[in-house]
Amino acid sequence: MADGLFAEVIPAREIATRVTELGEALTVDYAGREPVFVAVLTGALWFVADLIRAVDLPAEVDFLGLNRFGEGGRIRIAVDTATPLTGRDVVIVEDIVDTGLSLGVLRTLLSERQPASLRTVTLIDKVSRRLRDVPLEYRGFEVGDEFLVGYGLDYEGRYRNLPGIWAVFDLATFAKDPDLLAREVFGAR
Repeated sequence: MADGLFAEVIPAREIATRVTELGEALTVDYAGREPVFVAVLTGALWFVADLIRAVDLPAEVDFLGLNRFGEGGRIRIAVDTATPLTGRDVVIVEDIVDTGLSLGVLRTLLSERQPASLRTVTLIDKVSRRLRDVPLEYRGFEVGDEFLVGYGLDYEGRYRNLPGIWAVFDLATFAKDPDLLAREVFGAR
């Protein structure tokens, strides 16, 4: 019934392997320092939880939420960090970077706090959609333009809990019956 509508494109085991590799790279690059990992809510929650366990050095985790508003899609901080970032090594943790517009604004806002360093780690990079060039020092997977759900990525708040990442190939059909994926993954209910 849902043949060709969606497919698991990054299984959980591949995500786990790549997150471990990213954690190892961060451990090497931040040896002797204590970085602050700033996860962008809500999608990056799953990624940062696994990533921080793969980093073998003292580190802090904090969270930041962004909102878009107005006709121009302006971005503002809705939930700010509790940790002072001045003079700290800051690693922005994103679930997905596509156009680069939000991340560009976020990097500018955090740079104004005068961190010792500012880098970004993202699980998913949709480089084909990039409108603004932004530095991504650490990337998990480069993907195409498909709509993705799972491992923190959602459709109207749903499917973040899928352990793998699924591509939705026909968003219009999926939007009419978002339970199609639930029936496929979790069985008929």
